[in-house]
Amino acid sequence: MPHVPEPEEDDLDAIAPPQPVFHVEQALLGALLLDPHRLSDVTGIAADSFSTPAHAALFAAISTLPPPDPAEHAKNTKWLDQVLATGREQARGLTASYLHTLVQVCPWPRHAPAYARMVEAEHARRRLQTAAERLTQIVNDASLPHPVETVLAEADALAAVVDDITSRFPPRAGVLPRTAAPPPAITTDHTEAAEEEQLLLATATARPADIESVRWLLPDDLTRPLHAGLWQCLTALARRREPVDPVTVLWEAQQRGLLDNASEPSKVLRLLAEPAGSVEHWAERALQRSLLATADHACRRISAYAGDPANTPFQLVVGARRALADISAVRTRWQHATGTVPPPRPRPAPATRAGPPTTTAAHATRAARATR
Repeated sequence: MPHVPEPEEDDLDAIAPPQPVFHVEQALLGALLLDPHRLSDVTGIAADSFSTPAHAALFAAISTLPPPDPAEHAKNTKWLDQVLATGREQARGLTASYLHTLVQVCPWPRHAPAYARMVEAEHARRRLQTAAERLTQIVNDASLPHPVETVLAEADALAAVVDDITSRFPPRAGVLPRTAAPPPAITTDHTEAAEEEQLLLATATARPADIESVRWLLPDDLTRPLHAGLWQCLTALARRREPVDPVTVLWEAQQRGLLDNASEPSKVLRLLAEPAGSVEHWAERALQRSLLATADHACRRISAYAGDPANTPFQLVVGARRALADISAVRTRWQHATGTVPPPRPRPAPATRAGPPTTTAAHATRAARATR
């Protein structure tokens, strides 16, 4: 007979234990409550760096209140009472006993800078995960009127988060995330994609001269292996300036080993026999799908990396940059396809020594000197 818990029993197993960062935050806050002057040694974090509202409220109170006189602080709890009162304005559940707990669990107050660095690292991981999840939602929002522009703007926002984390935790060479990348998700209507890709292949077969104008389209942009292989056949024939028609494409497909039980010759011939529209239009549609799928896979990879607490900020930076590079590669081809080249995204200025003047006046002065 299954065990039925008594009403007074607590289901403690249902309560998830706090994450390591919770204990780190407690140690840091305890250090600052014991030795408020150590706040000057704590950098890189703010109230929103903490994982709970109570901890955020306490850090905000400690940061805003004037530090007490050390001798007076050792004698009475006046400053601690002020911290508690200020913190309660944002987190009403704070109690004097919890402040006492924070003081008790702090191993070494002099380790406050190390604790702060840990809090900063965990906050960076949460920020990256939130930004990646936001991009995933936008990629899969079918209601967007301009999906590519919106997705690329959100990818820029994600890249800005990565840049900020990089400035705080410069990547180390060869340090890759431990987490296995998730497989690509299905983000498109494959029926619609297959129909449009068939129209692309048939139209390119009927108008091979137009293939050169869509050199930015790659076989991997197509959703089906047969379609990708046939596009390779078409581009190869066009590049070699050989005749292009359904029969020559079929022969090229046989030479490349593309024909199997699922790709009978008659099926391939029918696929290539009904052109419609323009090569440029269908190629651009295929590239748009590829860009959205690439962005979806990239942000899922970043989200998986950030969701694994075993990854350090250094590893997150390396993994995120590699994922974002995949988006950038497709983005460049999209800009070539559509003729849209937006201004470069501003990046944080590197911390380098000041060099020689680079203004127009300085160039003019050097040029004048060179002609003397």
